[in-house]
Amino acid sequence: MTGYTAEFGFELRACRWAEQEWPPAPTSVAPDDNGDPTIVVARQLGTERRRWDTIVLECDPAALRERARFGPQRLDSDLLHVVRNAPGEWTYYRDALPHPGYPWRYVREAVHRADDRGILETRKSGNRIQIRRKWTYPDWLQRVVAIENKPDLDRSAARRLRPQLEFDVAIGLADEVWVATRRTGDRVEPILFEDLPIEAGVLAFDPESLTADVVWNPRTLAVAEPGTRILERPSGGDRDGSAARFEYVDPEWKRERRLVIAERAYERGWRSFVDTMRPDCRYFHLRDRDGQLLPYCGVKECQPTAAECSGSCQFYEPEPPAWRTKGWPIEGGPGTRFKTLLAERRRRRRPGLE
Repeated sequence: MTGYTAEFGFELRACRWAEQEWPPAPTSVAPDDNGDPTIVVARQLGTERRRWDTIVLECDPAALRERARFGPQRLDSDLLHVVRNAPGEWTYYRDALPHPGYPWRYVREAVHRADDRGILETRKSGNRIQIRRKWTYPDWLQRVVAIENKPDLDRSAARRLRPQLEFDVAIGLADEVWVATRRTGDRVEPILFEDLPIEAGVLAFDPESLTADVVWNPRTLAVAEPGTRILERPSGGDRDGSAARFEYVDPEWKRERRLVIAERAYERGWRSFVDTMRPDCRYFHLRDRDGQLLPYCGVKECQPTAAECSGSCQFYEPEPPAWRTKGWPIEGGPGTRFKTLLAERRRRRRPGLE
């Protein structure tokens, strides 16, 4: 399956639409100077047990610009623990930071990493490492929206989708959960007849025209309250009345996990697809579609997925070395330029990094 009917192509177009048009309905996000929400879009992120196709971060504009002081790279959980709790005055790091729940040596390593990145001040007092914050880490994340992309929702795909959405609704890690499916033009979209959680919203999306209709509004999930992580479901068929196994999830864990996911999304964005492909192949191109650059394989004449565009592809052929001496930077050819171009576009979507 190729083009926008394939899930990968559909996903890239959905990311572009979200970047331009979100929100499809009123949200609680603070407006920027133009009255529009500040949006950061990423793809293929989540937790160990659940990965979302598309993530939309609704952000406070001023706080997002302050976040840019910490650089374009993500802050992992260890770095967040340090920079969010760093004091305003010089203090021994063990006295300044709350106990992390793991050995202090890992905190000390995070302190050194933060110092190397220039986002924390450190000094030695005898044998003790003292720290002082450089900037206050801002509260830039307001809402997390998760979107599952299912361009062709046949009955088997719907059966697989239902437990995924039930997991999302029960754990309440995202503020909203949506399903984006290809618009059919029917008076009632077929997806509405599927047995999906009523808390999940539904978008009927046309990837060709980059337009979407809200055919079912989502419910806001209780992200600040304890969640339920479903561990195991009854497997005895329709007559199996046994209970599912689950565990409760602490609101603090949810808050920390949301921020870790947001930091990863801030770093990667959705244009990072080129990082898992082979842009150094002579047949790899970026084609412009309504201002969006999409991958294209010149030999297969299609839009490849990351799995198809790999070094194991039978048509993979490295770009000729001569290409790197004809107007291209000496450190790389067209493939390097493709990565640079997408990285520049990714940076422009994050205020303060322009």
